Amino acid sequence: MDTDAAPDRKDEWARHWQYPGVPGLDLLRARYVRHSFTRHTHEGFVLGAVRRGIEDVVMPNGTIRARPGTVVMINPEVPHSAKAGVPEGWVYSTLYPSSELVASIAAETTTLRGTAGFAETIVEDADAARLVHEVHRAAEEGNALAADSVLRITVARLLRRHGGSLPGRTAPAPGGATAERARQVLEDRMADPPSLEELAQELGTSPFALLRAFKAAYGLPPHTWLTDARVRRARRLLDAGTAPADAAVAVGFTDQPHLNRHFTRIVGVPPGAYRRERARTYKT
Repeated sequence: MDTDAAPDRKDEWARHWQYPGVPGLDLLRARYVRHSFTRHTHEGFVLGAVRRGIEDVVMPNGTIRARPGTVVMINPEVPHSAKAGVPEGWVYSTLYPSSELVASIAAETTTLRGTAGFAETIVEDADAARLVHEVHRAAEEGNALAADSVLRITVARLLRRHGGSLPGRTAPAPGGATAERARQVLEDRMADPPSLEELAQELGTSPFALLRAFKAAYGLPPHTWLTDARVRRARRLLDAGTAPADAAVAVGFTDQPHLNRHFTRIVGVPPGAYRRERARTYKT
């Protein structure tokens, strides 16, 4: 039985979907008032443009306030959270282009070397913000030529004006190897992970040393990272057509309501709504 249900918030709405005319892109258009995004990361990029209200985005170096006319740009694997910055919340359009899509646009339109990304997190650029909204409008109208074209123009513009080469892999910090081994254990045993003390003993370290090393390496403590990783894996299962209740058990959540709560706070929509949009995309 599908027990998934959106929160009873008549002043909030959200659509998280894929448009088959632009492979490698997820889209989210929403109005949030009381909803907040817990600390999480993305495998690809985030490009967000607020239409009304203010969104407070908490980044590793502090909080940024996204207003109409700004564009928020978040690189892959950067921990962040978000909430309303004013009582009336915020309305926005967000693009989630994959790392591969951004890399191909950068290679064709910029001289950036290495792994291309964004050197700034938020910029005042009303024209780029308008383009983000236009990608959504074109996709919702089924205009593949316009959606793909405007997306590429948007990403290229932002990369040329605010892009840079992301840092490459550096020598691991003290404890970095331990953090990597801990991450692999949690990946492999996601459905039945060890406790922090058990994990530390298994890796030959202490719980607090492991906490420090893991957060230094991934920007999140192990339990928060694990929740984020579970939601990522659940998304892949839902993409493949798995029912939310089955996906919940497969990734280690106690039941579907447990998945619903964490999934909604990271993705922005409940898993049932997410899966229905995927099914509609694939039928299209």
